[in-house]
Amino acid sequence: APFWNEFRDACRTLGIATDTWIHGVGATQYEINLLHGDAVAVADQAFLFKYAAREIALKHGLNAVFMAKPIAASAGSSMHLHISVVDAKGDNVFSLPDGSESPRLGHFIAGLQTFLPELMLMLAPNVNAYRRYVSGSQAPVNLQWGYDNRTTGLRVPASGPAARRVENRVAGADANPYLAMAASLAAGLKGLQAQLAPSAPLTGNGYDSAHSLPRSMEEALQKMQYSATARALFGDSFVTGYCAVKALEWTSFQSEISAWERRFLLPQV
Repeated sequence: APFWNEFRDACRTLGIATDTWIHGVGATQYEINLLHGDAVAVADQAFLFKYAAREIALKHGLNAVFMAKPIAASAGSSMHLHISVVDAKGDNVFSLPDGSESPRLGHFIAGLQTFLPELMLMLAPNVNAYRRYVSGSQAPVNLQWGYDNRTTGLRVPASGPAARRVENRVAGADANPYLAMAASLAAGLKGLQAQLAPSAPLTGNGYDSAHSLPRSMEEALQKMQYSATARALFGDSFVTGYCAVKALEWTSFQSEISAWERRFLLPQV
């Protein structure tokens, strides 16, 4: 198709290393992976990817949509982050020299479990993002973790020692890639530094566990605004400014009366 051909060419021209172009679970949804690399470099590519997709789509009379939940009763759109940490030699610290799993993987996962709830506004930055977290919808509802378990918020994919990693499945497609990666790395690093212990890996259905992710932007905003951890990791100026902007967005959203309220309440109350 003309759009896809031009978009592929644009990715090559912009130096965006892509892989696995497939149709997603949702209606008109597509999954395109970016190859792993330096966090800032990959964030640059993700930013250019979204910009190019939108511009080229408009040129062809289309809209490239990166909302987390654009269509009701359909799978939302995510930005899954596959994270590994390497030392100065380039060796994966999540693997021991004999190829077995390092305790550092667990520490990193524990950091994500412990601190991401206070940083959710960096992973789900818009009011629509929280509509994606629905049980059984391909999106997580908690920060349980498991080996190759796609029902949990954190997944350790099957891999060799060099590629051992944790997948953060919480971030939505609407997230700023720089902020989502920064939040994930900062939370994981704090877990490494404190040598925190994760929960036991989940072997069953993650949707059977409690919905522990924030259910609204307001809840996530309050958690981050009053989080000593967020302020220690990212500084008072950033947290205060970012939360102030998001508070204005939430107030603006709350000033709108939805079609649902008119449809269901107008004839009843």
